[in-house]
Amino acid sequence: MLKRVFEDLDAVMLRDPAARNRFEIFITYPGVHALWAHRFENWLWRHNLKFIARLSANHTRHKTGIEIHPGATMGRRVVIDHGMGVVIGETAIVGDDVTIFHGVTLGGRTASKGKRHPTIENNVLIGAGAKILGNITIGSGSTIGANQVVARSVSKNTEMEFHI
Repeated sequence: MLKRVFEDLDAVMLRDPAARNRFEIFITYPGVHALWAHRFENWLWRHNLKFIARLSANHTRHKTGIEIHPGATMGRRVVIDHGMGVVIGETAIVGDDVTIFHGVTLGGRTASKGKRHPTIENNVLIGAGAKILGNITIGSGSTIGANQVVARSVSKNTEMEFHI
């Protein structure tokens, strides 16, 4: 477990130029706190302690401004930078080394049961305000630009940028 904590801190040091040291990240970064809480909440969820998992997730949302459903699957070394307003739905799958900026939604488009949230493969960057909706896949190495709305799968190494 301690190895994962250091992995998370190192991931922030690598991808956030404003990060000054691991201690500061450990104490003050809500994205890291939300991910650590989610690991516990997801464990509760998988062990059929769903009410307690939801209660804890609600507390985490109030403390961090980041809402990760306890049923969501989060990979390793995920960085949620300036995470206020991030929402990650129940059946979302987020791969390793993904960077998510503030205001991002990994949401559903239907009220049906089953897989209804996106799968984000490894090494994806999701810009501020992006909305990725439905049971779609964002391929490895892709970049989703700020405020993009994505409702169709994206192949690997795709750059979706908004140009003025």
